[in-house]
Amino acid sequence: MIDPQDLKHCVDAIRTGSRSFHAASKLLPGTTRDAALALYAFCRLADDAVDLQRAKSDAVRDLQDRLDRAYAGRPRNAPADRAFAAVIEDYAMPRALPAALLEGLQWDAEERRCQSLSDLRAYSARVASAVGAMMCVLMRVRDADALARACDLGVAMQLTNIARDVGEDAREGRLYLPSDWLEAEGIDPDAFLRDPAMSPALARVVRKLLREADALYVRSESGIALLPLACRPGIYAARHIYAGIGGAVRRNGYDSVAHRARTGGAEKLGLIFLATVRAAATSVMPRSARVHAQALPETAFLVEAAAAPRARAQGRAESLLATLEGLKSRDRPRDAALNGGWRKLDHPA
Repeated sequence: MIDPQDLKHCVDAIRTGSRSFHAASKLLPGTTRDAALALYAFCRLADDAVDLQRAKSDAVRDLQDRLDRAYAGRPRNAPADRAFAAVIEDYAMPRALPAALLEGLQWDAEERRCQSLSDLRAYSARVASAVGAMMCVLMRVRDADALARACDLGVAMQLTNIARDVGEDAREGRLYLPSDWLEAEGIDPDAFLRDPAMSPALARVVRKLLREADALYVRSESGIALLPLACRPGIYAARHIYAGIGGAVRRNGYDSVAHRARTGGAEKLGLIFLATVRAAATSVMPRSARVHAQALPETAFLVEAAAAPRARAQGRAESLLATLEGLKSRDRPRDAALNGGWRKLDHPA
């Protein structure tokens, strides 16, 4: 159980550090909300520890030590660490999930560039989808399809954040937009970092990124129906609030260099109301076939780590059956040719 004083510290940290999540969390049921706030506080601590330090690799190593201590049941004497250690114990949190988050932060420390959309998805999987998978664990959901859609949502949210923060990141010496997209638009990544400036070409890159996010938001929705009914409004709220940030970027003409898109309090309330309505509708709407879509290749390792053993075994069995079916399909033309040949031998002209 999370100590109430530690939980209060976590709530205060999220209220100031992640207003969008704080708003969405209010719609989660009590026990899930408390665990989610503790989880997000630890993730926020990890993100800030790297962002705000000059020696970023040292900061990541320190976080790895904190993670080691939490999993050993001997967390550091800090509220977020103690609360996260309680979450680990109460929910049997797979270590691979927070470890993936720290790997993503290590990539930040190394100032890695994303050469392609796949590279960006791989980064987003670590710093965002890992959190989505951990949220499923907190909701006692270990179904592989639900986890895959949660990972879709995590990537979509991170792509939205990147689209919103292009200028802010560049002024800090960071660039997450895929280099091949920039170069295709005639933008030199190094020159842009030296002098971040808005242009029609950059607007096209930001628009393309938001389209990728939108496709994943749509695909992620089918997984919400697999979550406990009481949890659905909060997850829908997170989906719509973050997508609303993308809408604000569009209203700014995709200029996220001179402007930082925001959603106001009234807009958040409207999106929360929409989330509540949509969550209620999931109990009567037919399930979408999208729910069974394969996980993104870049997030599949998270699904494998978080899925219950039965779900993993079922997934491997389905993969084996698909492989066998593929082999059978490949062999059918050959078998037909052989059978035709035998028929000719049986009935010579």
